[in-house]
Amino acid sequence: MILSLAATMSSGGIPQNTTSSSTFDPSSLDPWLDPYPDPYPDLPGVNTSSSSDVPGRTHTSDLDLRPLTSQQDVSPWDVALCVTGTLIACENALVIAVLFYTPTLRAPMFILIGSLAFADLLAGLGLILNFVFTYLVEGEVVTLVSTGILIAAFSASILNILAITVDRYLSLYNALTYHTERTVLFTYLVVGVIWLVCLVLGVLPALGWNCLDDQSTCSVCRPVTKSNAVALAVFFLLVFALMMQLYLQICRIAFRHAQQIAVQHQFLAISTTKGVQTLSVILCAFAMCWLPFAMYSIVADSSYPIIYTYSTVLLAACNSVINPIIYAFRNPDIQKGLWLACCGCVPSNLSLRPRARTSSDV
Repeated sequence: MILSLAATMSSGGIPQNTTSSSTFDPSSLDPWLDPYPDPYPDLPGVNTSSSSDVPGRTHTSDLDLRPLTSQQDVSPWDVALCVTGTLIACENALVIAVLFYTPTLRAPMFILIGSLAFADLLAGLGLILNFVFTYLVEGEVVTLVSTGILIAAFSASILNILAITVDRYLSLYNALTYHTERTVLFTYLVVGVIWLVCLVLGVLPALGWNCLDDQSTCSVCRPVTKSNAVALAVFFLLVFALMMQLYLQICRIAFRHAQQIAVQHQFLAISTTKGVQTLSVILCAFAMCWLPFAMYSIVADSSYPIIYTYSTVLLAACNSVINPIIYAFRNPDIQKGLWLACCGCVPSNLSLRPRARTSSDV
């Protein structure tokens, strides 16, 4: 076929049409050759000529008018958030398991630690679900569900940290009556109020406080509106200011106690100083993780580059990664439970040292 076409062209060019029409008829050429070749054959989904331009021709690319960007690629930032959520879930599930299966860990401070671990566990699962809903499941309902879980979980995490800070302040301010006033029932009531508030915050997007109908009102975290994001950020700043005030009061009380304690009570003085040092680490980590996201939520909107949103959200999620390290894994009683659960034994430096359990040890 190709050889006969070459011979014809060398003998006299393109064969003439036998009809009276002087118009060049592409059909006179070999029917296997395309008279209108595609100039961009290697670009899928790109149609450089339409059937309206060339009568009788139909391009398969006319059936797919979606641009290449419609095929959603997996963002590395979303992968990082999903991996962070998995790490958060594993860490806090371990803390919850130790607290649940160790009967001696039923003091009020451990109830607050368990509530914080559950909040962070829910936050980790929310990050995983957000990844699944983004790339595998489509729909406004699942978007509102994942958003509500994340808002409720992170709000509960922040409020539980505040509750632990208040608990430490009361353990120093009312050291003599702390263990009689801070009962288990009272602690459960505090935890219940915290989760009730966070549940209300979590269902607000599903009740209409979202920007699905008006994209211009979206914040840096869709589908939360700009006004709601600012309100949550201000709520965080107020909580952080209260924590700072309590921290200053704790430092003042602790240093006054350190000066008054006699030599025979040196252990209590060391324990108080350790609690102050722990609080310093807690507040620094809390501020470094949450302040960038809170400030960015106030000044930015959905028109800002998405990379800034991802970076601040990832930094905020890291607070739930370090919470188990600060509050749980540093506590000797929880360390004993971990050793018993993993190895069936307790190291001598933990089992042979009698100690009084105080809130500052957490």
